[in-house]
Amino acid sequence: MKSRELVKILKERLPSENFDWKFDEKADRVRLDHKLLNKGMDISLPDILRQYSEKKEAAIDEVVYTIDMTFKAMELEHTEGFQGGRPIYPVIRSTSFAEETADGNRFVMKDHTAETRIYYALDLDTTYRLIDESMLDAIGQTAPQLMEAAQFRVKSLPTKMKKDEVDGNLFYFINNNDGYDASRILNTAFLKEMKEKVEGDMTVSVPHQDVLIIGDIRNKTGYDVLAQMTMHFFTKGNVPVTSLSFIYEKDELEPIFIMAKNRVTRKKGK
Repeated sequence: MKSRELVKILKERLPSENFDWKFDEKADRVRLDHKLLNKGMDISLPDILRQYSEKKEAAIDEVVYTIDMTFKAMELEHTEGFQGGRPIYPVIRSTSFAEETADGNRFVMKDHTAETRIYYALDLDTTYRLIDESMLDAIGQTAPQLMEAAQFRVKSLPTKMKKDEVDGNLFYFINNNDGYDASRILNTAFLKEMKEKVEGDMTVSVPHQDVLIIGDIRNKTGYDVLAQMTMHFFTKGNVPVTSLSFIYEKDELEPIFIMAKNRVTRKKGK
């Protein structure tokens, strides 16, 4: 796919009379401005094309979703302001996710695992806005205060699950579609509770932001099923996080690679 074709696809997927598109072919980027808000963003086309070579349509879905949600959040902020008191939640993103806004403001974020990073979102009912450092004064919190409050709030999210059994292995799915399903991975009390319940190896997966999968892997076939399952969810989610799963042991999450013949390799060793 070429840059010009990508721009055409983005325009088709994001139809709005309020959007003004300016394609700079020499710089290989697009400037997208919202006419009513007098705000916009620069979109680097090579970055998206690089993701497209790996994820195909999932990469397009991700950027379209991100742009759409960003402008919806801006519109709500424009009409209502930040409205102090709105809840702030942590959200999980891949380590390849952008570290700053299009305007160059650094997001408030925290390291999590080798594959994931924690960002923080101002909840706006039907959408949310990732918080960057320029917003802290308006919100009235420092970064550490915000992180602590968000970590506490994630414990209030419901953990209702659906269970499925495949070849003697159990899989638990949290899928509330509230935008914070993957965030439940930060609820340490919940993970410890599940660890007591699991009889085999406990795995935790966040293939995209709207699902958390906990596996009770009781035989070698379970790892093969888990690998297929996480890859399927990874390619279907609006905001993919990671196709890798984690082993949960001693209150820690360790990424694992599931290879041929049900062989499992950990990042820290076999």
